[in-house]
Amino acid sequence: MNKRELELYIHIPFCARKCAYCDFLSFAAPERVYRDYMDKLLEEICGQGPNFQEYRVSTIFVGGGTPSILPADLIMELFATLSENFDISPDAEITMEANPGTLTMEKLEVYRQSGVNRLSIGLQSADDKELKYLGRIHSYDSFLKSFQRARQAGFKNINVDLMSALPGQDVHSWKNTLKKVMMLKPEHISAYSLIIEEGTPFYERFGEPQGKQSSVVCGESDADRGGALPAPKTAAEIAARAAVMTLPDLPDEDTDREMYHLTKEMMAAHGYDRYEISNYAKKGYECRHNIGYWTGVEYLGLGLGASSYTYGYRYHNTENLQEYLSLNLYEGGAAARDIEELSLEDKMEEFMFVGLRMMKGVSGSEFLDRFGQNMWNVYGDALKKLEQQGLIEVDAPMVRLTELGIDVSNVVLSEFLLDR
Repeated sequence: MNKRELELYIHIPFCARKCAYCDFLSFAAPERVYRDYMDKLLEEICGQGPNFQEYRVSTIFVGGGTPSILPADLIMELFATLSENFDISPDAEITMEANPGTLTMEKLEVYRQSGVNRLSIGLQSADDKELKYLGRIHSYDSFLKSFQRARQAGFKNINVDLMSALPGQDVHSWKNTLKKVMMLKPEHISAYSLIIEEGTPFYERFGEPQGKQSSVVCGESDADRGGALPAPKTAAEIAARAAVMTLPDLPDEDTDREMYHLTKEMMAAHGYDRYEISNYAKKGYECRHNIGYWTGVEYLGLGLGASSYTYGYRYHNTENLQEYLSLNLYEGGAAARDIEELSLEDKMEEFMFVGLRMMKGVSGSEFLDRFGQNMWNVYGDALKKLEQQGLIEVDAPMVRLTELGIDVSNVVLSEFLLDR
């Protein structure tokens, strides 16, 4: 039996402290809540497994939040339950997100024993001052120790997340961060610009900068974006909010783009291939999970607020923790909210939106196979216009963004919205 491909995303919402720029569905919680949450997550896994027996899981991504904040025994239970309820490919890519300072040798050994073969460590900056501005709880030194522990534990596929265009950051500082990280020779680097999101302390301080490019990073969850920022409740929260208001300004747009182009040049010089707008990898170490997102592979999200795209429907789980914990999930699907069946037009738009993030671009042949229509008949006017403007290049059957097109990718991608 030829099974369909499925990716799993597991959301762990807990973190030691909410960062000032973060708008993901994440929060600090007492350790006693971890057990309650994991019990419900395991229940959801058991409830959903029977709905996907005709699928084989090709990738698993455990994101958050900070999944590595959980005790080792809970992670062991998680992967044991996944294995019991889903058909996981023997060569599946299994990623665990982690933050420096939360990785112990005990946890790393349990990850390896549980089948985790890829780590994604959130560094963001090698400058301790910049880390403090972001509200990160770690230092560059604690990152180094975590990275070295991961190597000692036998991990041979490690991603490092970096962030540019930070408050007070200049090109020299960003170049120094890149140098320090590339000296460690991780297999994959995600390097993206800070995005100021509504509903965060950074939004109160900086507003909404013009010209920022949205980016998707390995494991990023799209749950719980936007909304008003709750009033601070504790003295620590009040002090943290006040500190954000004193941060230095963000780099201007020209400096932001200079950092982006410097990243591309330095990565290439050190053997990293840019395979997506903000992602770089040594040969053979591209993130299979994110490539699945960008190429239309079905994915099932498990856990609070996790998003899914299966059987032609897009939906997400409830984002309310108390509601999630109160549900009976053995029957499967009870946590799903905002269920939307994608139309043919929706699917064609998404094919173009996410596919053009990849450096190889989109294929007209694949478009025809998938939708039964010629891509040039559907998007001919937009493609001709963008090619004349130098924003895309056509090498039939492939269409890809040019360097200029990448710089204004949001504008380019908006051309692929279809009239309804």
